[in-house]
Amino acid sequence: MRTLTQELASRFARIALGHVRREYPHKLDNVLDGDGDVLPPRVLHPIFHGSFDWHSCVHGYWLLMRVLRRYPEVPEARAIRAFVAEMLTPARAAGELAYLERPSSTGFERPYGWAWLLALHSELDRHADRGPASAIDPLARAYAARFHAWLPKQSYPIRVGTHYNSAFALTLARSWAVTHDDALVALIDRRARDWFGRDRDCQAWEPGGDDFLSSALMEAECMRTVLPRAEFRAWLAAFLPRLAAGEPVTLFTPAVVSDRSDGKIAHLDGLNLSRAWCWRTLAETLDEAAPERAHALRAVETHLDAATGHVAGEYAGEHWLATFALLALEGLES
Repeated sequence: MRTLTQELASRFARIALGHVRREYPHKLDNVLDGDGDVLPPRVLHPIFHGSFDWHSCVHGYWLLMRVLRRYPEVPEARAIRAFVAEMLTPARAAGELAYLERPSSTGFERPYGWAWLLALHSELDRHADRGPASAIDPLARAYAARFHAWLPKQSYPIRVGTHYNSAFALTLARSWAVTHDDALVALIDRRARDWFGRDRDCQAWEPGGDDFLSSALMEAECMRTVLPRAEFRAWLAAFLPRLAAGEPVTLFTPAVVSDRSDGKIAHLDGLNLSRAWCWRTLAETLDEAAPERAHALRAVETHLDAATGHVAGEYAGEHWLATFALLALEGLES
């Protein structure tokens, strides 16, 4: 299978460096309580004001730090280090926290942005220089606290293939919590079992017209992280019982993207990349000789073929797709 090379890492870094500072165009998630709240992104969000929206900027930082750790000698390394030293400071993080603590920010970026902030903090923690991670420690704790408060009262999962997807948020948040918050791991595991544990014979009615996540495969990826291996394999066999026959066919068929200048339609490139990520990790749980594994591995390649050539060129996708290409090539935990 294809993996991340230094050449690709360098390309992804150049793409991210080109948008994490780009303030406009910008789509704010901002509830106005008065005229005083009409402020530019760089004032509302001292760190994460680039990349068209807050969450894309957060995972743009994640991409840069992952590239820097995996390939510290990439030509962009000096620019990444200088950028992070400038932006990830306690003072700037305090500004982000002040915005989060506004009464009208309760639902800000829930749950997608919450999960990406924790993923960024987890990545920063893997670097020898812990200064940037320390700078956003208070933000990570604040978003973890939001998960603690929200998950017990979220009676039902959200299964759409967009930012509200519950399984995606649990997967990223759990990855952080494993090394930072045992109680959150336990809460996530209970919630995942409650929401998804009895799901059977998924029909996979996807893709939707603006999906960038597979509802079916993201749920499976979430349960893969939660369940012991043997229990997961039994769950998967019940959840997608016809994998050996390559069904549901839609899960093995890349989505067609008709207009990459349209931000919603361009989501489908992300769907192809996120499916490649999920098929890659799910294949690792299957027997080497199993037909399900062969189908999964072919799906990784066909979905990569459909999307990796389109991570740049149109800003509608360029401000975020490289992150999902990196996930497709390496997964979350490399």
